[in-house]
Amino acid sequence: MGEWKVALAKRKRTVFDMIDDYFEDMQKWAEHFGEIWTAETPSWNLRNCSIEPLREITVTPTEVLLTVDLPYTLKDSVKVKSIGASGLEVSAQMKKKVKLDDLGVKHCKGVLEKFHCHVRIPVQVDMGKMNVHYKKGILEIRLPRKH
Repeated sequence: MGEWKVALAKRKRTVFDMIDDYFEDMQKWAEHFGEIWTAETPSWNLRNCSIEPLREITVTPTEVLLTVDLPYTLKDSVKVKSIGASGLEVSAQMKKKVKLDDLGVKHCKGVLEKFHCHVRIPVQVDMGKMNVHYKKGILEIRLPRKH
């Protein structure tokens, strides 16, 4: 009987063992990314009455282009401020206030008056040569890369 137990312990993995391992790995992966996705914060901050604008960062060999969507904002209220060597703060006042209820948000009450976001730049750039251009609700920020 002892030889039989040793032989059973040394047997090769079957296809079913591999499938079980695959589904266990998928379960761990789903749990991991589920925690990340549920840890996201809302895109608005009711303390300072702001909402995060949509934005996109494009990194090229020579520059970083940050495009920020700021619809219905006052051009004179758009502010871009560098935060250290690798961050930017963008804010702009809206032309009119928006209630969360108007956006279909029923679980909390509040009013949004401005756009506000912090953006981390993924590569080293020269903040002193920042070029900012705003037209028709689209803010473009060009930052030359350091080499």
